[in-house]
Amino acid sequence: MGFLFNTIKRSFLWNYARTTWQWDILCVVILVFIFLSPKSWFDNSERQQALVHQSPTSTLLVGPEVIEKTGDNAQLQDQVRIITGRSDAEVIGVRKVAGSDGRTRAYEVDIR
Repeated sequence: MGFLFNTIKRSFLWNYARTTWQWDILCVVILVFIFLSPKSWFDNSERQQALVHQSPTSTLLVGPEVIEKTGDNAQLQDQVRIITGRSDAEVIGVRKVAGSDGRTRAYEVDIR
């Protein structure tokens, strides 16, 4: 009983030196766990669900002449489709980028 208790106690408190066979066994067990454990054990399902609900968006930086030439959102969307080469691009929003002098330098166009 005393031998078993001492073995369990030493295993939990890890009282073995690095040059012992017990240390080598622990290293092998750790490596086996790392390489043979299924990837699904470590998947974060909450993060995956959050990513599924978000649609991929991008921001395109265009010169002021592109926005000023287009009169409405449909023409802007056509211009963005030409620039990106994506026929399914959809304009979500447009933000003005002003320089330090207050003049419009560019526009940020959010697309999906």
